[in-house]
Amino acid sequence: MPEGHSVHRITRQFALHFVGKTIAASSPQGRFAPGAAEIDGLTMTDAKAVGKQMFLEFDHRLWLRVHLGMYGAWDFAGNITADATTASANGRMGQTNQRGTSLDDNEDSLASIGAPRRLRMAEQERLGEALNTFPPEPIGAVRVRLLANDTVADLRGPTACEVLHPEEVRAVIAKLGPDPLVDGHDEGRDRFVDRAIKKATPIGLILMDQNVVSGIGNVYRAELLFRARLDPHKPGRLVPRETLVELWDDWTYLLGIGVATGQMMTMDDLGEEDYRNALAHRDDRHWVYHRTGKPCRVCGTPIVMEMAAGRKLYFCPTDQT
Repeated sequence: MPEGHSVHRITRQFALHFVGKTIAASSPQGRFAPGAAEIDGLTMTDAKAVGKQMFLEFDHRLWLRVHLGMYGAWDFAGNITADATTASANGRMGQTNQRGTSLDDNEDSLASIGAPRRLRMAEQERLGEALNTFPPEPIGAVRVRLLANDTVADLRGPTACEVLHPEEVRAVIAKLGPDPLVDGHDEGRDRFVDRAIKKATPIGLILMDQNVVSGIGNVYRAELLFRARLDPHKPGRLVPRETLVELWDDWTYLLGIGVATGQMMTMDDLGEEDYRNALAHRDDRHWVYHRTGKPCRVCGTPIVMEMAAGRKLYFCPTDQT
């Protein structure tokens, strides 16, 4: 499932290329035809993410709420930016995908890799082929298509896709835990700590509870707990307040890296070669995630995997107990 950094990056793609433009909305699949008709012909006026959910505003009166879930993804085509974060930060366009991150200040990579073109954005970003015609024909079961004058976005396989009024959006967001990129640092930290410290639930489950903290998924959960050397089975009410504060600060730090690089980079102080390898290969960028039976990078104890609420939980039985 896409975690918070991916959803923020997708939202920034919309902010760069759709906000301020009139949007033709349709449902090639047909399942979202009534909803698409409600926003068809309106101007997109805002795009924001809260945790794993994104909200696209139209004409300051309607919102499209999308939760990608396990199988959802957005496909962009046309005049797009392969690295929305880099472009919004300094006007340059980089490329972020499984091969790693490249940014050349002397080259406009939009032109260098050919445009118009495709980009898929979900848990990992993949750059596709250049297009011969625009807009391209919808491929597969496209729930909703959003078409601007020179950019198109196709949504497939979301868990949630609905049109809401402003008061309904406020109600959805009110139920979500704090997001470091949305809430003020101190306010968000206090909300997280106050909710987590009252729970008898294991901290390994609390971090996945989107009503307690937004955006953390299976990867970040395992890595945050290891970085804190925290037993995932310890009830929230037994975790020291200062440790919960440190968890929030570390989540803020890792989320920032994820948005900037497009990768869930959770290992620090890597040399230049190790950093390149980590960007290119998931196995080189995590402490414990997806490392069942492999030696802990700190103590050498085999990493353990167990099921927790239907999700795989990875931890070191020595360093985290």
